[in-house]
Amino acid sequence: MAGDSTNIKTNDLIFVYPLQESLYINVTNQCPNACVFCIRHSRNGVGYNLWLEREPTAMEIIAAIGDLKDFKSIVFCGYGEPLLRPEVVIAVAAALKKRISSERRCITIRLNTNGLADLFLDYDILPQLQGMIDSVSISLNAHNPEEYQKLTQSKYGEQAFTAVLNFTRRSTLYIPKVIITAVRYPGADLAAVSKITEALGVEFRIREYQA
Repeated sequence: MAGDSTNIKTNDLIFVYPLQESLYINVTNQCPNACVFCIRHSRNGVGYNLWLEREPTAMEIIAAIGDLKDFKSIVFCGYGEPLLRPEVVIAVAAALKKRISSERRCITIRLNTNGLADLFLDYDILPQLQGMIDSVSISLNAHNPEEYQKLTQSKYGEQAFTAVLNFTRRSTLYIPKVIITAVRYPGADLAAVSKITEALGVEFRIREYQA
């Protein structure tokens, strides 16, 4: 596995962890959704204990990132929704952009999100992500509000579905690559989700369910 030496633990908390050719950043365990297929419920998770006793600061995350030579991408994705801590995401992304440029590396920065930032932040975070985030992966998982709520059990109820679509549309104005994802899970109509992504003009990716 690339970058095993970058599996940094600080006080037994894993802030940064490698998977294949990507380096992942674990910002928070908080999330407004309680998805029935969430990897947090799986037996093995991602192979690391990503449960945080406390949330890391931006400086701690930056200090935990070691050699980048083995990685093609850096991803904000742990056991929660990264944009619940927007100031940390922006600070770390800015530091990484500066480092990647100075080291002349071809590394992209990706944000994995549930697309509900408009609801929990109550402002538009996307302009601040421009130039910081190269790719955003937005978890949709369903083709209508009712099915979305069944699968995600969002604290925001059925309005969350529309919020994700609106966030996705605006993401294309600020972020070069926008991807909608859906988990292959019983009851999920992946063909219908794919049609939505076509209408939005963004990429579609299916994620396999991990029991």
